[in-house]
Amino acid sequence: MSSLPIDRALLWLGALLYLAGFLTGLVGLSRRQPAAGSRPLLNALLVGGWICQMAGLYVRGRAVGGCPLGNTFEIVQFVAWSAMVLYFFVGPIFRGSLLGLFTAGYAASLAIISLLIPPWDATHGQKIFGNNPWIELHAALAVFSYGVFGLLALTSLMHLLQNWSLKHKRLNGLFWFLPSVVQLDQINFRLLALGVLLLTFSLGVGAAWWVRDTASVDWPKLTVTLGVWFVYLVVWLLRWRTKLVAVRFAWVCLVMFLIALLSLGPVNSSRPHQGIPTPER
Repeated sequence: MSSLPIDRALLWLGALLYLAGFLTGLVGLSRRQPAAGSRPLLNALLVGGWICQMAGLYVRGRAVGGCPLGNTFEIVQFVAWSAMVLYFFVGPIFRGSLLGLFTAGYAASLAIISLLIPPWDATHGQKIFGNNPWIELHAALAVFSYGVFGLLALTSLMHLLQNWSLKHKRLNGLFWFLPSVVQLDQINFRLLALGVLLLTFSLGVGAAWWVRDTASVDWPKLTVTLGVWFVYLVVWLLRWRTKLVAVRFAWVCLVMFLIALLSLGPVNSSRPHQGIPTPER
């Protein structure tokens, strides 16, 4: 009888702690005291979940000899982990808002869904980046930028909810704890700029290596990544020139992240799998 591998056990524990944080936030919200009552416990659960998730990814990284980004499962886990890192930095800006609740639900959903779909955890070989630290850095930055775009989607959703509440004069319950639309619009712009910057740097790092070895370029993967980068860059330029603001800007950011998530399938399917289990079982 085989036991649950330690990496998946840690990742499951992290996902369940995220879920517990989300449920804790919901209970605090039902009592109309999410900041004063449930926030310390919520943050403790999220930190615990993040540590367990990081430990699980570390175990997989040790097994494959590099950053664990070799299949869809690992990429989705890394995106959830990245979004949580961003929340720890951005969260204090929102103080008593619901960003922690939204982030907990988002990270728990990604982590649990990826754990429940076995085909996503396809086998791959060790040294998936060919002992090339530059390509590994390129991949890590690219996936981390997706984590930024994920948090941007959450704050965009919060913007749409707050805008709806103002239009319909629903200022109680959930909407009472949402940040102002002005604050949300500003943080959306900054998150978008950060995500574009990280993805630009990632592509720059990759390009610096690819010009030396054009045969190593995975053109389908590069084309999809460049497409995502270009569209996000256009959105940032439109927002910077105030051509795309407020509700329309929030809707575009939300839809763009859904498209970016869908792009992970083609990106990962272009990578050859070598039939070697990821971590040792």
